[in-house]
Amino acid sequence: MLIIVALLLSGANVILGLRWLDVVLRSQAKIEPCEPKGDFPSLSIIVPARNEERSIARCVNSLLATRHPDFELIVVDDRSTDATRPILDAIAQRDPRLKVVAGSELPDGWVGKPWALTQGARIARGAWLLFTDADTQHAPLAAPSVLACALENGCGVVSLLTDQQTIGLAERLLLPTILFVIMLGVGPTDDVNDPRKPDVAIFNGQYILVSRVAYDAIGGHEAVRAEIAEDLELARRFKRDGRFRIFLAGADGLVSTRMYRSFAELWQGFVKNFAIGARGQPVRAAAGTALLACASPIAPFVALACLIERQWLAAAFLLLSGVAIVAVAEVGMRRARFAPGSGFAVPLGLAVTLAIFATSLYRTLLGGGVEWRGRRYGGGLRRAR
Repeated sequence: MLIIVALLLSGANVILGLRWLDVVLRSQAKIEPCEPKGDFPSLSIIVPARNEERSIARCVNSLLATRHPDFELIVVDDRSTDATRPILDAIAQRDPRLKVVAGSELPDGWVGKPWALTQGARIARGAWLLFTDADTQHAPLAAPSVLACALENGCGVVSLLTDQQTIGLAERLLLPTILFVIMLGVGPTDDVNDPRKPDVAIFNGQYILVSRVAYDAIGGHEAVRAEIAEDLELARRFKRDGRFRIFLAGADGLVSTRMYRSFAELWQGFVKNFAIGARGQPVRAAAGTALLACASPIAPFVALACLIERQWLAAAFLLLSGVAIVAVAEVGMRRARFAPGSGFAVPLGLAVTLAIFATSLYRTLLGGGVEWRGRRYGGGLRRAR
């Protein structure tokens, strides 16, 4: 019986490894850096900020260094209770290109981030809108390079998979695997960018550049006002609509993000929207969860049992298939600019990812909702309070 279980788990590992390899090999889309052109359309950069005193100055200063001939920077202070607003006001006094907007009270039925972005978009004058997070850092050529890509390829939206800064232990060990699991669930960027596959869609809310025409046509963030994972739902709407080409690519050094600085922040951040990403795709979510469970934590314990029972061949199958997953993950993570050796933490990362998904599923569908940035959103995530 133990041998049969080991062989089944080995097969699951092989399937997971092949899926991972497919994502790695067909996720090569990148943005080529280029100098700005004088005839570029105007650009409005919109940043939502709620209690971002740790990172807002770095983000804003990097955006003000953008080498674009005609841009404005709008930061919506979403009723921060820390030093975010004083920091912004001090920068605005030095540079009039920064407009600081005092966010109004969250309306009934809205989630905080879509509301903040909507307020910024309402006063933006640019022909193109760049929505980016307060924990990002931008190279001077980032915005013009992404805009050039959009114009040259006839895209209505370009979103970047930003480089991830992993400094603390929890970030280094867990974040690469969690992000790769998300892409495993979605699919390669080649599929995301293929208009013939309307069901494969995702944006990274840390960086979304969209033409004003496309944004208004789709209904803007008001159309996803009740969504915690507003970037995912926005991508799905654009892809199903079909009028505007979307493009998802790696940032490749142009934009970086430090998402979380501790295990507690990482846990809370992904719990708030993991189950939402699986909504409407229960079969795929169940299959993916089963594969992750086979790879970790079930497989290592079964391999240990095989060794104890001296079932050497079964143990070898399990160990080799596990090593293959780690090797493929390491290649993919290096291409995504994670630190060398990140792939070796995959077994631990998969176990934590399963725990996060289970917690997210319980809280969003069966429990009392989730809390984010000091606000609680009820079960089903259709009504903010």
